[in-house]
Amino acid sequence: MRIRLEKRLTPSRFMLVATPVASVLLTMLLGAIIFELLGFDGLDAIYQTFITPIVAPYKWVDVLTKAAPLIIIALGLSLGNQAKIWNIGAEGQYVIGALTGAGVAFALPDAPAFIAVPVMIAAGILGGMAWAAVPALLKTRFHVSEVLSTLMLVYVAMQVLNYLIGGPWKDPNGHNFPQTPPFTPAQTLPNVIPGTVVPPGFVVAIALTLIFWLLQARSVYGFSVRTVGAAPSAARYGGFDASRTVWSTLMISGGMAGLAGILEAMSQLGQINLGFPSGYGFTAIIVSFLGRLHPIGVFLAGLILAVTYVGGQVAQTVVHVPEATAGIFQATMLFFILASDILVRYRLRIVRDAPRAAGAGAPA
Repeated sequence: MRIRLEKRLTPSRFMLVATPVASVLLTMLLGAIIFELLGFDGLDAIYQTFITPIVAPYKWVDVLTKAAPLIIIALGLSLGNQAKIWNIGAEGQYVIGALTGAGVAFALPDAPAFIAVPVMIAAGILGGMAWAAVPALLKTRFHVSEVLSTLMLVYVAMQVLNYLIGGPWKDPNGHNFPQTPPFTPAQTLPNVIPGTVVPPGFVVAIALTLIFWLLQARSVYGFSVRTVGAAPSAARYGGFDASRTVWSTLMISGGMAGLAGILEAMSQLGQINLGFPSGYGFTAIIVSFLGRLHPIGVFLAGLILAVTYVGGQVAQTVVHVPEATAGIFQATMLFFILASDILVRYRLRIVRDAPRAAGAGAPA
């Protein structure tokens, strides 16, 4: 008896939904086992990481705050991933978007809120798009892999950040800490919408989820993106330009990362410092795949990953697990979701070997 992989005629819709759920459950199970082996209370660590942020109302604001940038960035990445355009450098676009928005704030220190806020947000989007334009140009003109160019530009963005907050934009009243001057009250957003626990960024994430769903499922452009990714030859025959798809998807994903960056700077920090790069751009890659590149799935996956961020901090305090707990869970989820992709396209078959006839194989 042996197990054989048999290719499906069409991808399994059930497995598309079941495998992400199974990946989360397997991550919890494996995490509990690992922590037990390390000498911690594994079940309590899982409870604090995955359950406490959901059942404790005082943690809901933190979860929604963490989920907003993850969802916004992952929505942009998922669109490009459908076209097989792999933007690995959203973290750099996130940083540059925040810096360009901050540059507008410093250039317009006395502008009222109704001018400062939309101009800063627009600058953040354009900054992220400009940073993504470099790999788009390299991809379409010189056939440079966008995986390499987007990733390397992350480190360039970090150096730009270090230069600005330690040099031209350094706060003269910051006690020599590398940080920008704080934004004025007119240049910031509230942490939550008054009377609710909902951050403004999460409202933006909800609106963008609906927009991206309409774009992907109900527009010719969404169809062209999927066609370029699934069947490039058919896309060319249908008149869909692959180069335009590269440019548009990278511009959209870069713009979303820049938007997340400036919203985070305006609502959570009120300035930019060395701690601003938070890894959201890299974690959003996991969100994109866990959500199966579908806007609604991305929205739910963003909430799940936000729970691990917040729950990881709770587990550090209560169970005293390592600081890297959230990262361990996120990496494990990505491993399981990628490994389980094979079940979407293949089914497992148990093949029973036929019994040999009596005397078969015996020497004559």
